[in-house]
Amino acid sequence: MPEKLLYEGKAKKLFTTEDPGLLRVEYKDDATAFNGKKFDRLEGKGQLNNAISIFFFEYLGKNQIPSHFVRRISETEQLVRSVQIVPLEVVVRNVAAGSLSKRIGWDEGRELPYPIVEFYYKDDDLGDPLLAEEHIRLLELTTEEEMQELKKMGLAVNKVLRPLLEQKNIRLIDFKLEFGLDQNGGLLLADEISPDTCRFWDADTGNKMDKDRFRRDLGGVTEAYREIYQRLTGDNL
Repeated sequence: MPEKLLYEGKAKKLFTTEDPGLLRVEYKDDATAFNGKKFDRLEGKGQLNNAISIFFFEYLGKNQIPSHFVRRISETEQLVRSVQIVPLEVVVRNVAAGSLSKRIGWDEGRELPYPIVEFYYKDDDLGDPLLAEEHIRLLELTTEEEMQELKKMGLAVNKVLRPLLEQKNIRLIDFKLEFGLDQNGGLLLADEISPDTCRFWDADTGNKMDKDRFRRDLGGVTEAYREIYQRLTGDNL
């Protein structure tokens, strides 16, 4: 059976494969912000996000956090398990930044006394709004058990990645995760983990090394992503 395009998002394309339980993911060079209102194409971004995501998926897998990742296919592609995506973005925050700073009036860069977990509704038409747990129950977006498991897994990812990044002189400010249910109903980490979905700051200078460079017109987007990859792996792309 020939492959067919299953879904095209802002940063990736998903294709079917001959195995109905597996999908091919192609990372694009597209950069978007503000729900697609800001757009550019940055050469090399897809390759970097693919490589960085693979690094994180493999590292988390070694630390007993399962994901949909199966293997690398090419510079911009990976093979993943097919999952039913839970319609919630799980955001873990260590430091006040972005929308949290605006919402609670804390200066960017202020350390939170403990990591917090937020849920956002995956709905572009609504602008991916922040949801209280009562809203999730009202909308029946997931079960009570799964909601608590999402929170637990988000904090587990944070516990693994934060010390790793500290060793690389990178401050993990916050990050967004997505999860999916496999054929047995188990939760797997899905989507990607990259500078598109995380806030990374240089631990010494506070320089932003993530998508905020695009959002805020700071320039040097792919250079910052390349620096993240180099610090993580010791290699250059």
